[in-house]
Amino acid sequence: MHAVPPFYLGAKRKEFFKGGNCHELENAAGLKYTESDEWVRIEGDTVTIGITDYAQDQLNDVVFVELPRVGDKLQKGANFGVVESVKAASDLVMPVSGELLAVNDALTQAPDLANSDPFGGAWMIKVRLDNTGDLTALLDSAAYEKFCESRVH
Repeated sequence: MHAVPPFYLGAKRKEFFKGGNCHELENAAGLKYTESDEWVRIEGDTVTIGITDYAQDQLNDVVFVELPRVGDKLQKGANFGVVESVKAASDLVMPVSGELLAVNDALTQAPDLANSDPFGGAWMIKVRLDNTGDLTALLDSAAYEKFCESRVH
């Protein structure tokens, strides 16, 4: 499978941005985002992480998801898994450091959930934060939308 930078598939982006929306923001209230196209839902000292609608759209038909094991210690900026589609493979990048509490086994069994429900049933991992300061580097929805739109130009 051909590896690409996180969720970057070039020319497809212009088509995605018709109408000016980065992703389905109305389905993603209260989330934070990364420039590598992961979303983060903050719940106290625990976060849930998945890929954005933009990411799944760029990948297209997701056919395989590889995730780490519960109990693993994950470091901010490190790869924590892989998403493969019929078009490409992309590494998943940790937005925070912490201990892995849960993995979405349903997603590994039915990877197409990443396409049909990226902000719900396709959550990937739950992590107990080592440092809440990691959250300050995350983007809010307006900043993420602006970032996505800047990649088209």
